[in-house]
Amino acid sequence: MGNTTSGGIGLATATKTAVIETNRQHDKDTGSPEVQIGIFSERINHLTEHLKTHAHDHNSRRGLLQLVGKRRRLLNYLQRNDIERYRALISKLGLRR
Repeated sequence: MGNTTSGGIGLATATKTAVIETNRQHDKDTGSPEVQIGIFSERINHLTEHLKTHAHDHNSRRGLLQLVGKRRRLLNYLQRNDIERYRALISKLGLRR
């Protein structure tokens, strides 16, 4: 498996650290909406690729749908509370085509 957090379909530690670095608001930021949405987006992309080759993996598909819902709720929160941060994040991550 190598360098993964949960041994399964989790994100590699290096990948997660890189996502946190690019999306954080200040030096010690690990939990802001931007960071969380960035991590969720990375996991969603990873799971989407996994499901292209393993079409019958319904448990992972359910996990993917849950992640999409979590990301959607965080994006709605950010949109309600700070529209400028929301717009910046959307363009940075390439969401909402």
